[in-house]
Amino acid sequence: MSIVPAEESCQAPLRRRPTQRRSARRVERMLDACADLLDEIGYDALSTTRIAERAGVAIGSVYQFFPDKRAIAQAVTRRHVESFVSRVGNRFLSEDYAGWWDAIDAIIDEYVEMHRTVPGFRSLHFGDVVDLNLLDPESDNNTVIAGRLRGLLLQEYGLADSEEFDLAILVAVEAGDAVLKLAFRRDPNGAPELVTEAKRLIRGYLSRQFGRYSD
Repeated sequence: MSIVPAEESCQAPLRRRPTQRRSARRVERMLDACADLLDEIGYDALSTTRIAERAGVAIGSVYQFFPDKRAIAQAVTRRHVESFVSRVGNRFLSEDYAGWWDAIDAIIDEYVEMHRTVPGFRSLHFGDVVDLNLLDPESDNNTVIAGRLRGLLLQEYGLADSEEFDLAILVAVEAGDAVLKLAFRRDPNGAPELVTEAKRLIRGYLSRQFGRYSD
């Protein structure tokens, strides 16, 4: 069993990459418009026409870079992934943790914060609302996320890399994802008691899997 490494996941869904700053800003406006509309009307009602109107661009500009609304939602999701990994990495750099178990809490806190504040995140999460393979055609979205978090934990805490470690991280991501989704179904801001239970669940599970790293 192997989790998808970062360099093999999150390939761009763009038809072509913007080569000029003006074009790049236009693409960012399209992604921002898509994110806002997802929170307002949902994926089913989303359309390239609505995205173009909200972004203030011609519909031809949308099709210049994206074939359809799915590709735009895919690009928004990839932006969420990169932002999530970057924000978690910045926490690791700026905050002192006693060990990996505190880092797990920080990862969950970042997920909750993005769910509350980042446009489109509560609607897309990491893409499963649209397609379980939105981030990578060969691996489901949570496997991609697990791969990114695995890399951060290995780099930061020197945990022993192995197939067992890969499996443990994937199970932790799946379990945490399920409980956190329940937390946000119960409360738009994330039911605090369920966020706490998600932390307890993941820390307890991972401690049993590689508890020798907890001291």
